[in-house]
Amino acid sequence: MHSTASDGSLAPEAVVAAAASASLVAIALTDHDTVAGIGAARDAGARLGVRVVNGVELSATDAGAETHLLGLHLVRLDAIERHLAVFRRTRRERAGRIVERLHELGVPLPLDAVLAEAGDAAIGRPHVARALVAGGYARDLRDAFDRLLGNGRPAFVPKHRLSLGEAIALVHDAGGLAVLAHPGPGATLARLEALRALGLDGVEALHPGHSAEDIARITTLADHLDLVPSGGSDWHGSKTGPRVIGSMHVPEAWLARQDDRMRAAAAHVA
Repeated sequence: MHSTASDGSLAPEAVVAAAASASLVAIALTDHDTVAGIGAARDAGARLGVRVVNGVELSATDAGAETHLLGLHLVRLDAIERHLAVFRRTRRERAGRIVERLHELGVPLPLDAVLAEAGDAAIGRPHVARALVAGGYARDLRDAFDRLLGNGRPAFVPKHRLSLGEAIALVHDAGGLAVLAHPGPGATLARLEALRALGLDGVEALHPGHSAEDIARITTLADHLDLVPSGGSDWHGSKTGPRVIGSMHVPEAWLARQDDRMRAAAAHVA
């Protein structure tokens, strides 16, 4: 799940409160390129009886394509935060280049409006989209992405990304599990075998963007390759759309398998 620490619409503690209202027993807070919301989320979880897994979502490249990697069960938040601070700086620089592109297109959106939308969060295209809507330059978020900000659109600027191997190493340096996020049809035996050789620990099987065929195939491959399965709604706070809190019924047994993998890793280090 995502909070206002990145591109979500609810504060970390409000995300946990929503999870409690949805009768969830555990969530992973996986904001983009930041772990800033984890402390507040864990405090709220302790009060409300919801387990909060320390997480992050990293953008990386694999064979030239954008790939997202989840870091789950992070232990050393300070270790990964040093690297994430650099990524957040590049996100701000990217936002500035997007605004420059918009100006060239005749859309006079002030950079300050984007920064105000982001606040202390890691800046992303959704913040630019919200500023465009607020300023009357787009009808809604979909319009902003379809006409201006989406991949291949006139104001699109690619973001700085790690290689997938580098992203896996960052997660391991923080003591966490590296999990391939929402791979969909791209989760083939050959690809997962190659990523496991790079140190991949798990793969996201349950996601709103996955078909029933995807879910069955990924779950089977995870078992075959001894990768831990994960799942989630990828919720950003909206009450509509496919990414609805509680929509993915993730088995508690999967969380137990992740915990077992963490204990085994700790015992190996010891």
